Amino acid sequence: MKFFIDTANLDQIREAQDLGILDGVTTNPSLMAKEGITGEQNVINHYKAICEIVDGDVSAEVISTDYEGMVREGLKLAELHDNIVVKIPMIKDGVKALKYFSDKGIKTNCTLVFSAGQALLAAKAGATYVSPFIGRLDDISSNGVQLIEQIRLIYDNYAFETEILAASVRHTMHIMDCAEIGADVMTGPLSAIVGLLKHPLTDSGLAQFLADHAKSNEGK
Repeated sequence: MKFFIDTANLDQIREAQDLGILDGVTTNPSLMAKEGITGEQNVINHYKAICEIVDGDVSAEVISTDYEGMVREGLKLAELHDNIVVKIPMIKDGVKALKYFSDKGIKTNCTLVFSAGQALLAAKAGATYVSPFIGRLDDISSNGVQLIEQIRLIYDNYAFETEILAASVRHTMHIMDCAEIGADVMTGPLSAIVGLLKHPLTDSGLAQFLADHAKSNEGK
């Protein structure tokens, strides 16, 4: 399972990278704005900075909602760095753009996916990644993890190469549930990734080991 971090914060990206488990980064306009990154050139420079930190794929989202605009923006983004994956919304013109980029050999991430039917269309169009937003589905009392399970079954039925990228991951159990089901990738906040480290028995066990070591060295 690949681990992506969902942020535009360079310090958090560096921390995840330093752990040695980071495979990529996903961003969106909201995450850019949260970091105070505004203006086309500043956004482009920020993508470049992210690519200098991370060895893996970096999803960069288009803003246009029409086919021509998405193609124009996507081509410009793809030229920034080999790691860039063009992030395309799941709309009619977006499916057309996915097919265009697939034919050009440009990697894509189909975002804002909330149904298995949408995921099927994205795979048919040749998307590299499909991003079901499991956290946002949970927010409206739908089962986000169950959607991952549906998509996994469909993709396995027809041997689609599109990777399932579990997005809008909120906490550690989301990560574990998606890992059990067979999501190819998860993307979430640093807190969810670091949360996997925590277990009270690890903490108490380490404390006991250190205490016993200290006692064994008393008086030496």
